[in-house]
Parts: sequence; C-alpha cells; structure tokens
Amino acid sequence: MKKDMLVAGGWFAGILSSFTSLLFLLSMAQQCVPDLVRDYVDTLITRIMDAISPYDTVTMDEHDPDSFSSSEAYTIVEAYLSATCAFRARCLRATVGSDDDRMTLAMDDHEEVVDGFRGANMCWSKIKVLPRANTIVTNAHTDERRMYRLTFHRRHRRLVEDAYLPHVLTKARDVIASRQQSLHTNKPKDDWDGDYDGWSSVKFEHPSTFATLAMDPSKKQEILDDLEMFRDGKEYYASIGKAWKRGYLLFGPPGTGKSSMIAAIANFLGYNVYDLELTAVKSNTELRRLFIDTKGKSVIVIEDIDCSIDLTGKRSKKGKRCKKNNNKDHQDKDKENEKKVTLSGVLNIIDGLWSACGGERVIVLTTNHKENLDPALIRRGRMDMHIEMSYCCFESFKVLANNYLGVVEHDLFGEIGQLLGEVNMPAAEVAENLMPRSKKKDVDACLGKLVLALKEKASAGDKDEDENDSSSSDEEEEDKDH
Repeated sequence: MKKDMLVAGGWFAGILSSFTSLLFLLSMAQQCVPDLVRDYVDTLITRIMDAISPYDTVTMDEHDPDSFSSSEAYTIVEAYLSATCAFRARCLRATVGSDDDRMTLAMDDHEEVVDGFRGANMCWSKIKVLPRANTIVTNAHTDERRMYRLTFHRRHRRLVEDAYLPHVLTKARDVIASRQQSLHTNKPKDDWDGDYDGWSSVKFEHPSTFATLAMDPSKKQEILDDLEMFRDGKEYYASIGKAWKRGYLLFGPPGTGKSSMIAAIANFLGYNVYDLELTAVKSNTELRRLFIDTKGKSVIVIEDIDCSIDLTGKRSKKGKRCKKNNNKDHQDKDKENEKKVTLSGVLNIIDGLWSACGGERVIVLTTNHKENLDPALIRRGRMDMHIEMSYCCFESFKVLANNYLGVVEHDLFGEIGQLLGEVNMPAAEVAENLMPRSKKKDVDACLGKLVLALKEKASAGDKDEDENDSSSSDEEEEDKDH
C-alpha cells in the first residue's frame, strides 16, 4: 500500500513537472511568435469555436475606436446591469450614488451574471483586456480595454434583437434619468490619464429655481415658455432641419444673477451642466472632442466668454492673410494660433456642423460687456435669446423679500420701490442686505438696513455727479483762459 502511494506520488509529481514545463514553453513561444502569426492563430481558433458553439455574442466596448466619443452602449448596459442584475454578482464595485448615505453597486472586472428574459438566459460578462506583455506602454491605462459581452443561445437571436436589447435601452434610460444631476468641468490635457477623459464631475446641488429667481415676472415667464417649447420640440426641430439645441446669451453687470439663471434653467429642465473652461482647452480639435463627449439633456456653459479667451478680434480677410504669410514672423504666429482655440472653433461647436452631433443641448454664454463680443458670435440663430440681467427692480425685490424674509407686504416697500427706481443696485447686493444676522428674522431691521444702503448709494451717486459737474466747469474756465 505504501509502495503504491509512493508510485502514485511520483507519477503525480512527474505530471506536475511536465505541465509546468509545458506552460514555460508556451510562454516562451508566445514571446517568440510574431504578433501577425499569433493574431492569425487566435482568429482561427475563434472561428473554429464559433462554428462548434451554439452561442452568439454581442460586445459593447467602453470606448468606440472609430470616433472621438466614448461608447453610449457601454454606459447604457452598465446602468441596466447596476439596476437589475448587480445584486447577483459575487465581485462588485461600489460607487457613491446620488444620495450620500447610499452606495451604488456595479459588476467588477471579469465578473458574470445571468439575466432571465421571457424564458431565455442572457449571460452578461465584464471583460478587461490588458496590453500584451511584450508591448511597450508609456501609461498603464493606455491600452486597457473594458467591455460588456452578452452571450445567448443562437435560437434566441431574434428575441435579443427585437425585444431584449430594446428592453435594456428603455430600462437604462429610465435609470439614468432618475439619477442626481451632475456638474461637469473640463480637465487640462496634462491631467488626462491614458485614455481620453476630458470631463470630471460632481453632484449638481444648486438650489436656484425660477420661483426663487429675482426677475421681472413677465420676462421670467417668457423664458419659461421658450424652455418648454425647446424641451418638447424634438419633432419640430427635425421638421425644419435644425439641430435640437438652443442658445441663450446672458448679459449684464456683475451680481445680477447670471449664474443663478443658469442653475434655474438646469433645474427646470432636469439637465446636467457642463461648465466649459476655454482657458484649459489647447486647440479647436480638443474643443470639438469635449463638445462631442457631452451627453444629451445638458446645459453647456461658457461664463464670462469675453474674459476667458480673446474672441473679440475681427477675422482677417483671406487676401490679407496670404500677404502676411509671406513674412516668416507671421507664419510662425499663424502656426502658434493653430494650437489655440479660435473664434471660428467656438462658432463651429455652437452653430456649425459639429453642433448637430447629439441633441437636446442648451448652450449658455455669459458676459458683463455684450458690446465687446464679435457680432457673429451672438447673432440670432446662434444665441437665439438675449436675456439682459439688469439691476434689481421693485418686482425682483419682492421676490427676494419673500425668499429671505417671508414677507409680501410691508410699510417700507413703498420707499424701497422709489429708491430702487433711482439707484442701480445688483440683486446680489440687495439680497445681502436682506440676509438676517440671526435665526430670528427681524423684518424691520433687514428692510431698514436695505433702505439705508440704498440712500447711501444714492448720496454717493449725487456726489459723483457734483464732482463731474465741477470738473467739467473747471475745464471750461481753463479753455476760456487759453
């Protein structure tokens, strides 16, 4: 018996040694065999297995190799599986969901789940493909590929195409629509890790709504009607041959509520916000790529566009440009400008061919000085609606008084209305004066503080006018003496 055990142990050790040697030889052969031969062998083996196996597969890559943008199919599948099948997986990846007290679970790499649909089993697997061992990679993430793969019996092919995939799409879109709104900002190219990832995001939690927005009610209703028409106008935009987008130009002095208006628009539509920082974009090509990577149902914002980048200069004529190119200095300057974002590049994403890539986007530009912008940038059709965010009027004040103090009528309202008609004060400054200094709201004290601030501003304005009048009279006397 003991002798038989020794013989069996020696036989097992021999098999283990042979298997180890075989693995070593295979690894050496894999490094020696050219990539072309290896790809041919892999393709041949795959075709043989496909011919033998009764199963078909559908693959959704994380990044589409034939376009700038990431794969929407991958995002759709991830949302669907997270909502319906993730609880069946053994290896999970946790992320913070829309609620800080709740974690969202998703399938981890190399995990599988089975989804039952009308009596058929749909097997989903998440695959991560690493770069080959003999490939020189500058970044660990550069050649990584992630994908979801759906495997099903061939007899269910029609069921998958006609019913299951539409079911996945509908369910996933409902899940995505119910998620927390997000605020995105573009990252400088130096911060990109391997695969292109130009946007980073946080939860969008700005509380501004049209109900709390300090603005003339008639103008506010006009904007709301325009937004509703846009939101429900997919078929109309298609019928007239226009991209499903809408442009708004917000202009006016600082502190008049431009950022609050943007937040109110996003909250009214339920859209995500993409805050595009032009100074972090290196070229028109990067700008197009960022624009393509924005999703539908989004508000794309360029704040203080006249300060972000030089877009106010007039475009040169072709003849003048050719004449300048005869000079080497001008040629170098033209090459340098090609690496920067230009007015032409911005116009192209707002209203050019690239603006039709995707739909249901609202584009908002803000500026404190509308007169400084190139007319081509703000013409009707690009910026469909020009919204002046002016100084606080009496109607706007009443909204703020209700928001901050909970009052709709007061003895000081008449005096405040008269002063607001004489003094230019931004809504932000009015709101600051109305802000209570304790938990107990002292309405009389807050309104009295606003009255005092308005009177001080009025007296300061009178002094400025007196100084201007005296200086002009002095200049007239000097001119007479001369």
